[in-house]
Amino acid sequence: MSYETAFRLNRRTFLGGAVSGLALMAAGPAFAQGKTLQVLSHRVHQTSLGEGDADMLAAWKAENNADVMFTTLDSNPLMDRLFREASLAQTDFSVGYMVDNRPTSENATLFEDLRAYQDADPIEDFDDIAPGLVQGMTIDGRLIGIPVRTATQGLFYNEELLADAGFDGPAKTLEELVEQCVAISAKGRATGMILASDLAVFPVMFARAFGGDYISQDFTLLPDPAAMEKALTVLADMFSRGALPRSYATNKGEELLTWMQQGRAAYSVLPFARMGQLADPALTEYAGKIKVTAFPGSETLAADTAMSSVVEAWAMTIPANAVDKELAWSYIKEVSSRKNTLGMALNGNGPARVSTFLDPELTSKNDFAHIESEVLANARGAFPPFGEAARAQQLFLEEVQLTVLGRKSPADAVAAIQSRIQPLLPA
Repeated sequence: MSYETAFRLNRRTFLGGAVSGLALMAAGPAFAQGKTLQVLSHRVHQTSLGEGDADMLAAWKAENNADVMFTTLDSNPLMDRLFREASLAQTDFSVGYMVDNRPTSENATLFEDLRAYQDADPIEDFDDIAPGLVQGMTIDGRLIGIPVRTATQGLFYNEELLADAGFDGPAKTLEELVEQCVAISAKGRATGMILASDLAVFPVMFARAFGGDYISQDFTLLPDPAAMEKALTVLADMFSRGALPRSYATNKGEELLTWMQQGRAAYSVLPFARMGQLADPALTEYAGKIKVTAFPGSETLAADTAMSSVVEAWAMTIPANAVDKELAWSYIKEVSSRKNTLGMALNGNGPARVSTFLDPELTSKNDFAHIESEVLANARGAFPPFGEAARAQQLFLEEVQLTVLGRKSPADAVAAIQSRIQPLLPA
């Protein structure tokens, strides 16, 4: 190496170091942040934790000499990115938020089993997190996610439309619900109930009202075929008697909120969190008249069997190839604390802790929090995730729709569900 070359290299090194040093000196307090935790999430997960002066993680950041950097995406792109990052040799994202309908036996192995972390350094009052949510993130005996955000389904009703048809309150049993919906539709002012044909939530809720299910957590298809047959019979009866709209086959999930806001239906099944949009006078003339309760079980449901509503949840995971798993677990512990669960709930997040709904600070602002608490305690996902879940749901909904429209008997539909979907389930 020539003297001139060596000089240029040394000079470049010196200047680079000098510039870097000046930049660090200028950064001042920011340089004190020793670590940065990279988090892959939806924007709602970031905003629910507060920002600026309302940042709930401020004390945790100071204690851990760390900062948190969120990369936020919409749900589907977020899941694609998370699984892609977890498949690399290493990822900079040490925490990733995951929807509970995505982990399968195959992809769950890309994430840490958090039971070991929980055993060594436990989350505060872990048993307070709804059991169904924890079960939904337990794959092949491995807990890969800590639930943090929920969307629990409730039965919304318009008390003005009920009163107009002579009813003084919402239905207490499934049978009473059907009769109320039929009577309300007969009045002609509104449809009894609005449901969508593109989501498994609705037939699953009706099957659970009879003690049945679509797919159990251990991947048993139709654990009680007779209960599913009863559920399909009820839905078909509602349609034939006008208690469901003639447009049922083309109704989509995003339309349900609009129907309720406009007073076009007396009942619907929606996440409890939708109450904000149904109680806003700027969005509906029925503000204050739309309320929510638990979806009722059948009068034939055994007294010792709880009606299990459908819930969707987000959970915090640690990719197995993450760069800072210790800091990631510390973050998950902090976010999952009672204090921060309440704080996120006050910011509009659906809590994963059952007790949070009963906190006076929340109940003073949410008249239906105690109802959601009771529902969440027994809620679980519509079905466990597996590789062919999307295809199986499509086939399931095809059979449901044919039955509701009267083109196939409930018994034949149940038989078809069993024969068409069984081959798609994990062995």
